[in-house]
Amino acid sequence: MSTMPVGGLVPHATDNAADLVVRNAKIHTGDPVRPQAEAIAIRGGVITVVGDDNDVASHVGPDTKVVDALGRRMVPGLNDAHLHVIRGGLNYVLELRWDGVPTLRQGLAMLREQAARTPRGQWVRVVGGWSAEQFAERRLPTVAELNAAAPDTPVFVLHLYQSAVLNRAALKAAGYTRDTPDLRGGQIVRGRDGEPTGMLLAAPSALVLYSTLAKAPVLEGADRKTSTRHFLRELNRFGLTSAIDAAGGFQNFPDNYSTVVELAKAGQLSLRIAYHLFPQTAGQEIADLTRWIETARPEDGDEWLRLNGAGENLTWAAADFENFAEPRPELGAYETEFEKAVRLLMENGWGFRLHATYDETIRRDLAVFEKLAAEGLFPAGNRWLFDHAETASADSLDRIAALGGAMSVQNRLAFQGEAFVRRYGPGAAADAPPIRAMLERGLTVGAGTDATRVSTYNPWVALHWLVTGRTVGDLVVRPPHNRVDRRTALAMFTAAGAALTGEEGTKGVLRPGFLGDLAVLSEDYFTVSEPDIAHIESLLTVVGGRIVYATAEYEGLDEELPPVSPEWSPVAHFGGYQATPRTGLAGARQAELLGQAVAESEQHRQWRARRGLAPETESTFFDPCFSL
Repeated sequence: MSTMPVGGLVPHATDNAADLVVRNAKIHTGDPVRPQAEAIAIRGGVITVVGDDNDVASHVGPDTKVVDALGRRMVPGLNDAHLHVIRGGLNYVLELRWDGVPTLRQGLAMLREQAARTPRGQWVRVVGGWSAEQFAERRLPTVAELNAAAPDTPVFVLHLYQSAVLNRAALKAAGYTRDTPDLRGGQIVRGRDGEPTGMLLAAPSALVLYSTLAKAPVLEGADRKTSTRHFLRELNRFGLTSAIDAAGGFQNFPDNYSTVVELAKAGQLSLRIAYHLFPQTAGQEIADLTRWIETARPEDGDEWLRLNGAGENLTWAAADFENFAEPRPELGAYETEFEKAVRLLMENGWGFRLHATYDETIRRDLAVFEKLAAEGLFPAGNRWLFDHAETASADSLDRIAALGGAMSVQNRLAFQGEAFVRRYGPGAAADAPPIRAMLERGLTVGAGTDATRVSTYNPWVALHWLVTGRTVGDLVVRPPHNRVDRRTALAMFTAAGAALTGEEGTKGVLRPGFLGDLAVLSEDYFTVSEPDIAHIESLLTVVGGRIVYATAEYEGLDEELPPVSPEWSPVAHFGGYQATPRTGLAGARQAELLGQAVAESEQHRQWRARRGLAPETESTFFDPCFSL
């Protein structure tokens, strides 16, 4: 056998020999018929046996790979129901990821080091996956800090959908001057001399942020494939085996989809992708949708790459931007064109997903659907859903259920919860989004991350948020009445995601006849302490019987990837998500990091004092226990 030798399983010449057997595992199957097992066999990409060693023994042939899970927890492969995986893959190796970085001090050190190796003409870009609230310092980097870290290399740091910080070199590279007009819904912050300071604000539209980022160099040719393959491997690292691509701004079809299409044809995808199509040009949406309907059908493709419908925008005018640092946007009249788009899709058997943050938008959308329902277009068997839905009301959820809709929620408030509480109060935040109310109505509720430009792509951070209601800054936003248990959260990340693509009969649970997608975890998700859910990773990820990620005892069993290119890539030096120690093991390290953060905070206070922004007096220690 070509993998770990296991005593007691002797190869037999057999007509039904498995390609892969994983045994000695604590398997959570997600299948109510057989919820627990110890071994699994996969042949031809499909599960043939779920049981124990005796059940799989007769399926072990001379060429069967047999892997000992060493008593670890196995779960069905995770499925992110809202991930910008195509766009993320095209940019992954160009981005410096602050996902998981515990202090701004560390983030700036990474940025400074990366700037030193970045060649002339290229940018250092930190694009999503982090929040100031995750840092011990609880703040953004300043323009001055970016200028000091990279005096000559353009630096762009995106913070959620709220703002971006640019250094002097990036302002020059982007061509921003005192004469540059503000983009609609955004602001270029200017100093007293009228020159841009380096701060960009979404007010509330993120167009100014994305338009600026689009000025940076992009990858070409083979580097796009290499970047995408490494991004997919990074997702496999966390047990992801499927994702629903939600399209998004600046993701043009078919140009930006060509890389995953080519990888699929070459059999080099390590993640199953169901993708959506998003009209990119305001005023041209109906023409785009019409052209796509004439050339493609939902579910075109196979289990690796398939079209799932339109969205997450159908018309730009109906999009309610979710910058919680700004008031809710007041949308103009959009119903006429929106109705045309929905009618076109439903009459032609196309499903869709809709970005809708606020209940005010959801109610307006539902009024259009109910008008079409009178003509028999809802419910009509086409899959459709609302994304996000942070402030969806009970009445709206009832109307969605009546129209045959579904929901997809993401852990955006794990990164923006503090901003939401400041604007709307803890009462509103407690039900944002109303997950339990969705489930109680029998709605299919898939879970995802909305990575890579808001939340991190690490699904365990999202699972932690679902279970605990806590932000990455450790603020409890959702109380117990609006949390879910661990089994429910996992089902939202597996079976529910499969249902949103019409694949509930082929994946999402570990059952004979289903696709052989699974993950063997570093910790037992069902017993590990709540804070440590976010620290879980996969040690062995299998997609269709292929080992696509392997580490620890299994290192070397996965497929070899080409090296990261270009060589100066941040990913080549820092990797992606910055894993931190489990809370139970990290006391000394945590104290060290907090000490560094305190020192950094004092340096920042001194910087502010030199500019007259803070008192000149030194910080003093105060303890009321010793006061007179």
